[in-house]
Amino acid sequence: MEAVVEYQTLHVRVQDAVATVTLNRPERLNTIVPPMPEEFEHAMLAAAADPEVKVVVLRGAGRAFCAGYDFGGGFHHWDERITTDGKWDPGKELLSGTVMAPTAKFMSMWRIPKPVIAQVHGWCVGGGSDTALCADLIVASEDARIGTPYSRIWGAHLSGMWTYRLPLAKAKEYALTGKPLSGIEAAEAGLINKAVPFERLETEVAELAAQLVSIPASQLAAMKMIVNQAYENMGLASTQTLGPILDGLMRNTPDAHRFIEQAETEGVAAATRQRDLLFADYSQAGPHDRPNKDNVIHID
Repeated sequence: MEAVVEYQTLHVRVQDAVATVTLNRPERLNTIVPPMPEEFEHAMLAAAADPEVKVVVLRGAGRAFCAGYDFGGGFHHWDERITTDGKWDPGKELLSGTVMAPTAKFMSMWRIPKPVIAQVHGWCVGGGSDTALCADLIVASEDARIGTPYSRIWGAHLSGMWTYRLPLAKAKEYALTGKPLSGIEAAEAGLINKAVPFERLETEVAELAAQLVSIPASQLAAMKMIVNQAYENMGLASTQTLGPILDGLMRNTPDAHRFIEQAETEGVAAATRQRDLLFADYSQAGPHDRPNKDNVIHID
């Protein structure tokens, strides 16, 4: 891996054959803005090319893994790529590659031959969960909250991994209601591999990474490839084509415009309060249904 890479949205460290890629916008709960997808892909490809790296760990700095795409400013981070004269331009979005590019870049961790472990804590929602679920193995803190509230505002599953990781009944339930799962619930549902107390999270991931490091890299690559191929044969690429297209369409319905306008004029808290009130989750969750705000990941 390159000795020094300065990223705007990431921090990368290589130690003991493990590349640790940290989403590094803690003041914004590591929400996704340009150039995070491009930097993410660069970091993954660099780890793949580094002969000293056998395993990649993905995590988030601060008190969350990733709270999805940043729409706090009305989603204007992406204007240059998706709008003309202030209005959504589907042709421009398609020609710029933006319609599917972020998902494709986050899927770089699926495509590299080295195993990627997602270390999830705090909020892991929307595009954040779509990203985390592209990893090979996922270990979460018990109090993490993993969800996609797309059905209540706008959007659609982007990576499709919610559908491929869950049985049909649960995939439909969480797609239609947008309800989040705790780390414990996610492990019980088979969405992730394991949930542990936050105090054990880094140790658990480090131990798992060390176990994988002990296995020949070629064997890891072969086993990852054969499992990936099975899911690709189920139509994964087609799902990932349709998801971002539907996401763009749903972003431009009257309901979505009202949500985005309210978030821009009254603040994200006001918009999400209306979204979550009846469900008593996310922004309206009680103290026992939220991640512990004191559970913070520091960059060393």
